[in-house]
Amino acid sequence: MKTKADVVNQDYVRALAMDFLTVAQQAAIASYPWVGKGNKNEADGAGTEAMRNQLNLIDMKGLIVIGEGEMDEAPMLYIGEELGTGNGPQLDIAVDPVEGTSLMAKGQDNSLAVIAVSKKGSLLHAPDMYMKKIAVGPKAKGCIDINAPLTENMKSVAKALGKDVKELTVMIQDRSRHNELIKQVFEMGARVKLFSDVDITGAVATAIDEMNVDILVGTGGAPEGVIAATALKCLGGDFQAKLVPQNQEEFIRCIEMGLVDPEKALTIDEIVQSDDCFFVATGITDGTLLKGVRKKEDVMITHSFVAIGGKMNNFQFIESRH
Repeated sequence: MKTKADVVNQDYVRALAMDFLTVAQQAAIASYPWVGKGNKNEADGAGTEAMRNQLNLIDMKGLIVIGEGEMDEAPMLYIGEELGTGNGPQLDIAVDPVEGTSLMAKGQDNSLAVIAVSKKGSLLHAPDMYMKKIAVGPKAKGCIDINAPLTENMKSVAKALGKDVKELTVMIQDRSRHNELIKQVFEMGARVKLFSDVDITGAVATAIDEMNVDILVGTGGAPEGVIAATALKCLGGDFQAKLVPQNQEEFIRCIEMGLVDPEKALTIDEIVQSDDCFFVATGITDGTLLKGVRKKEDVMITHSFVAIGGKMNNFQFIESRH
């Protein structure tokens, strides 16, 4: 039975998530004029500035833990930047104002503005490097092991879902580094669903039945991995990861960021150490998860996704007119 305190807290988290929804919407709208214009830097700059301006209006003490880079690399939304009015909750914030900048610049599908939020000190400070990942939805939670072969994970997930292995759909980024993973899926008689960029969408898809994706697997960006893990925590799914330092410099970078054992397998609860978290995304171009920004006369129409963790563990799609 819910207590009054539970209801008040849930209402507060929901209201806060709506504030961040506005942030994602404004970033997407600001980026929209650059769709298909071939200039990803201008697009990213427009989205970043709009996102930062809107974040500063929220009553919070927000800290960017995953953003546009270090202070000397990025003038806005840099790692360590403090945002908000200074009043309200202390929050860790992971952002990507334009996830899929190259896609957007070419007028292609699946670019979006994304934000993951959790209470202070609970999000993994992942360096900008490769991360090995595996993600599944709620029905297969607890059935994955990133240290096991993909074939074994497929068998475990199929059992949890009540499917034959041959009925599984495995989403994998279309890169040569994943050829072996793709081969293993084919050898098991299952389906592969390839995508070009934005693995956050694929991770979220595993938790939404209508999207018909059972597993996301592969190696991609670590910052995106933290954002995807937050989304799946809100959705009741599961996510495991391992950082993949490419050289000694990256290995040392992990140590400097407090990751004592950089190549340790990480569970979803180690990546996102709180249930008080939420994830928001707004489409910039049409994609698997969301429709892109549309303009009708003087009205801008956005399509967004909001997932809230804690006791709510729910999600909703929101179409808004601005």
